[in-house]
Amino acid sequence: MVNIQYNLQFEKICSILQLGEITRVPLEVAGGFLHRMYAIETTLGKYAIKALNPQIMLRPVAMQNYIHSEQIATISANHIPALPAKKFRGTSLQEIDNQYYLVFDWVEGKSLRCNEIKEVHCEQIGAVLADIHMTDFSELGIINDRPEHVELTDWCYYLQKGQENNLEWSYLLLEYIGKLNEWNALSNKSAKLLVKDMVISHRDLDSKNVMWHQDNPILIDWESAGYINPMQDLVETAIYWSQNEAGSVDKERFFVFIGGYKKKYGTLEADWKIVLANGFSGKLGWLEYSLKRSLWIECTDEDEQKMGIAQVTGTINDIRRYADMINELEEWLLE
Repeated sequence: MVNIQYNLQFEKICSILQLGEITRVPLEVAGGFLHRMYAIETTLGKYAIKALNPQIMLRPVAMQNYIHSEQIATISANHIPALPAKKFRGTSLQEIDNQYYLVFDWVEGKSLRCNEIKEVHCEQIGAVLADIHMTDFSELGIINDRPEHVELTDWCYYLQKGQENNLEWSYLLLEYIGKLNEWNALSNKSAKLLVKDMVISHRDLDSKNVMWHQDNPILIDWESAGYINPMQDLVETAIYWSQNEAGSVDKERFFVFIGGYKKKYGTLEADWKIVLANGFSGKLGWLEYSLKRSLWIECTDEDEQKMGIAQVTGTINDIRRYADMINELEEWLLE
C-alpha cells in the first residue's frame, strides 16, 4: 500500500465551514489510536476536529463506513447522550485537499481511567448499551453484509516480515503463533453461528469513548458503529468497564454492568461459550492492523510505526489474558 501523509489545513477548513477565525494554535489532544484529534478555538467557538487517517481512507469501504457511522450516531442521539459530528452542506464527512475531517462541538468533560470507574458508572453504561441495542435504525437501510466465512489470517507472513526487519515483537509472535491460529479458527467458527442475530451498536464503547460531565455520560467516537451480535457486544463492553489496570476483571463491576443492561433489555439468552469465542475477533483484527502499521504496510509516519510496534506486543498480551479468563467468564455468566 502507498504510504500517504496527513495534510492538515485548519485555517482553510475553518474558513470553508464558517467556523470563525482561529485564535489559538491548534492543540493535538488524545483521540484514540487510529486518527488525530485537535482542539480548535475560533472567534465563534471551540471545536474538536478529527483528522481521519489517510491510510484508512484509502480502503474501498472507508467512505461509506464513516457516512453510516455518523448516521447511526445521529439517530442514537435522539435516545441516548451521543455526540455525532456536525453537518455542513448535508454531510458529516468533510474533505479539504484530499484530507478528510469530522468536526464536533467541544465537550467539557473527561473520560475515566480504569481505577476511576465505579459501579454506578457500570450500571449507567450498561443501561445506555441496552438503549442502543433497542433503537430502530431501519430508516438508514444499512445492510448487514458481514460475511459468514472469513479467511484465516496468515500470521506466518507477518512473522517472516517481522524477522526480516528485526522487529522486537517477532519473538513474541513466534511464541504464540500456534495459539493465534487456534484462536483465529475458533473466532471464525463462532462468528458463523452468531451472524444471524445482529443489532446495530457503537461497537467500541470502552471508557475512553465516554466523556463524563457532572456525572453525566456523553458517548463519542462512533466510527466503529455497525452490526454486531448483541450478547457479544454486551460481554465485551462489560469487560471494558470492569477491568483493572493489570487487565483482571472485577466480578462485582462486571455483574453491575450486566444488571444495568438487563433492567432495560430484559432476559438474556445466549450460548456463552460461542459468544466468548467470538470475542477474539476484534482483538485479532486489531493485532493484524498493528502488524501492518509496524511493518509500514499501512502507516503514515514514524510515530504511527512506533505505535504499531508497541500495540503488537500489548495486543498479543491482551489476547493471551482474554484466553486465560474465558472459562471463568463463562462460569460467571451461567450463574
